[in-house]
Amino acid sequence: MCGIVGYIGKRDVAPLLLEGLQRLEYRGYDSAGIVVTSPKAPGLKMVKAKGRVRDLEAKVPARFKGTTGIAHTRWATHGAPSDVNAHPHMSADNKVAVVHNGIIDNAADLRRKLEADGVEFLSETDTEVLTHLIARATAEKLEDKVRQAVRVIEGTYGIAVLHADFPDRIVVARNGSPVVLGIGEKEMFVASDIAALVMHTRQIVTLDDGEMATLKADDFRTYTTEGTRTTAEPTTVEWEAESYDMGGHDTYMHKEIFEQADAVDRVLRGRIDDRFSTVHLGGLNLDAREARQIRRVKILGCGTSYHAGMIGAQMIEELARIPADSEPASEFRYRNAVVDPDTLYVAVSQSGETYDVLAAVQELKRKGAKVFGVVNVVGSAIAREADAGIYVHAGPEVCVVSTKCFTNMTVAFALLALHLGRTRDLSVRDGKRIIAGLRKLPEQITEILKQEEKVKELAELYADARSMLFIGRVRGYPVAREASLKLKEVSYIHAEAYPASELKHGPLALIEPALPTVAIVPDDDLLEKNRAALEEIKARSGKILAVAHQHQEKADQTIVVPKNEDELDPILMGIPLQLLAYHTAKALGRDIDKPRNLAKSVTVE
Repeated sequence: MCGIVGYIGKRDVAPLLLEGLQRLEYRGYDSAGIVVTSPKAPGLKMVKAKGRVRDLEAKVPARFKGTTGIAHTRWATHGAPSDVNAHPHMSADNKVAVVHNGIIDNAADLRRKLEADGVEFLSETDTEVLTHLIARATAEKLEDKVRQAVRVIEGTYGIAVLHADFPDRIVVARNGSPVVLGIGEKEMFVASDIAALVMHTRQIVTLDDGEMATLKADDFRTYTTEGTRTTAEPTTVEWEAESYDMGGHDTYMHKEIFEQADAVDRVLRGRIDDRFSTVHLGGLNLDAREARQIRRVKILGCGTSYHAGMIGAQMIEELARIPADSEPASEFRYRNAVVDPDTLYVAVSQSGETYDVLAAVQELKRKGAKVFGVVNVVGSAIAREADAGIYVHAGPEVCVVSTKCFTNMTVAFALLALHLGRTRDLSVRDGKRIIAGLRKLPEQITEILKQEEKVKELAELYADARSMLFIGRVRGYPVAREASLKLKEVSYIHAEAYPASELKHGPLALIEPALPTVAIVPDDDLLEKNRAALEEIKARSGKILAVAHQHQEKADQTIVVPKNEDELDPILMGIPLQLLAYHTAKALGRDIDKPRNLAKSVTVE
């Protein structure tokens, strides 16, 4: 959440920064701002606006020139959305400007001390504290001023700082919130997300926690907050700028739903080993002996990633016969969990920067646990913190609600389950069976998406529902959880997911014609049990939409999906429900790519 963009070079900076902010709009925000300067015309010029980037752009005057600048999209934490609370924040002498992602935990104490010293605050934000600390620092160099300030703050930050007395540089720092440098030809960029950089450079440097950098037009250097120089070698970003375009679709969500066949092909490519009926996962650094010593797998994620982990845990138990479960990282990190040396911990995150997941990883590492990462963004914080892992290769996902990353995460877990299974007791025959199923996935996804028009009609039929119930049993339950979340996120319709086996233990009291039920009914050994649940709902006059491998007589409507192997069916069964959520939101006129109150990368608590 929130977005930072900065530039130093020879080009007119304001249009570059505004374009960069537009590319970060998907992260979620409520206000925006920009500040510019130039060595030829020192002094800071700033414009801020509540609302969208287009509202900021409308306020930028024609004569707003500069060759150095920083800009920001804010997602409110301290103080309501307003022009005053928008970033950047400037010191009283108009010499220091700061943009900040994260939360300063001791901001209230620092604010009281500064006010006692006569500092007058204009905003309600925690970030303004940092601005005044830098302005009042006694050091002579800007880098040292920033270093002095960050030493006294507690919490998370990704910051970029301009100073009117040092118009030839931008100083940035990171602790728990992403900061990425873009290396150009006699120009430098900084952003909180590579989406803002790929139009201009594919050479990037990702800062580590506790690291700072100074950017000048023709150079950059990195160092710790203690002042020790660090070595930072640029890496090449795989994603092209075109990956962030809509490609003829009305929304990014629609585009990303329809990219899933290609995305699944990418996560499988080069990883299948037909000779031994297994897979190559080079990033795991896990030999057969180590794999056989694993006694339990604990998967940690948040939101959609947590649901992908639920599917992954089931596949690991079924194929590798290792006890496995999935837990919200946001809960795990606070409950003083017992860390077992024989447990493999797997951290799941689309962005690789989700703060709750990252904090859980860091706590596990502190206690000596072995942690794998399942992430989409190469070089992200979780990818660097983890001992090893799997990149899911979904490509950039711009819409706030996750679709193709969720699917690729579940496929990545299928690969992990197969790998662990084949080092243990999974037979060659079953290995071949799962590999054949994995290879069928892209074609089957394409087949499902051809039903879009039917799903659209169903969405319009159910769009006036005030609430919906999603049910599934065992393999179907995580699918129901994720489908329920998707509908809530993008349409704002209340939805609840429940195990189908638990209906008679309470939820049946809710059943009435006004509450539609979406039932996940795979054609597996629990088919008749699931049909019995439909009978219970129908007997109470409930409306039923089934997602199944064959038409369900007790359902009012059925979306039929192609059959794969039992273990892999959950990967496919959620895809038509992504379309259902999308078209429901569209029928209701929602802002599909940027749902209210949500952000793409949750980098604060």
